[in-house]
Amino acid sequence: MNPTTENIIEVTNVKKYFKDVKAVDGVDLEIKTGEYVALLGPNGAGKTTLVEMIEGIQKPDSGEIRINGKKWRGNRDALHKIIGISFQETRFMDKITVNETLKMFASFYDLDLDRVQLILKLINLEEKQKSYVVNLSGGQRQKLALGIALLNKPPLLLLDEPTTGLDPTARREMWDILFRLKKENNTTMILTTHYMEEAETLCDRIVIMDQGKILAKGTLDELLSENKSGEVIEFGLEGNGHTPDFSRLKGMQSVHYNEENAKGKLIVDDIAIQLPHFIDTINEQNFKLKSLECRKMTLDDLFIKMTGRRLSD
Repeated sequence: MNPTTENIIEVTNVKKYFKDVKAVDGVDLEIKTGEYVALLGPNGAGKTTLVEMIEGIQKPDSGEIRINGKKWRGNRDALHKIIGISFQETRFMDKITVNETLKMFASFYDLDLDRVQLILKLINLEEKQKSYVVNLSGGQRQKLALGIALLNKPPLLLLDEPTTGLDPTARREMWDILFRLKKENNTTMILTTHYMEEAETLCDRIVIMDQGKILAKGTLDELLSENKSGEVIEFGLEGNGHTPDFSRLKGMQSVHYNEENAKGKLIVDDIAIQLPHFIDTINEQNFKLKSLECRKMTLDDLFIKMTGRRLSD
């Protein structure tokens, strides 16, 4: 079988409940070798629980997870060797250097010093290798965490919000590293992120989860096409203490309005048709329009439409 099309991960009807909470509720997911997949969902969607079951940290209540065709039971040592994991926040020993930190983790895999130097080069920390970890910036710490995850050349990467809190430059540097891994090593990656741009830029496919279920999965173009992508009217109002009522506005797919800042977003079938009716509606309800933007729908808009929440909620 062609390694670029073989499934490295197969999740079949997996469920995980915690008392009355259906954290993961009958999920099916296949990921091909060399594919980068973004797993998106608001807090409580079930994505962390799903990833932890793929990592082998938690066991499903029912269903099956196979990695490289193997279940976790009876194959833990073999599967640990092919998976690299990087969390949103990793704690290191502060009073040892970057080089010493990598050497320590490399010793767990019986790796030589050449591998440590290759990783330092890959994550662009060669100039910082003699620096104490406590003196690293947030972006440098995240690159170090990624470097540790890559020490044993894992074909599968599981990254949990690896760029959260980083400035744009540090985030781009992380993206460059991940692009190189995909191109040079045919690495497979599952990425959880709160940055829509990150999902759109890095990943081949996007999986949207909420309330323990997968709502949609596919490429960005597929998701927008299959879910009646529509168009967006984004607006700001001079608040009058009320929420505008758009229930009689025809051709509206969804509405999201924040009373605190009096800003909202409508997803409509056709801006050219709905915009005049939108303006008439707010005028009739004694709102004053402060800002207005009309545009095509994005992944962020689709996410709000499907879940009723922003990704950061």
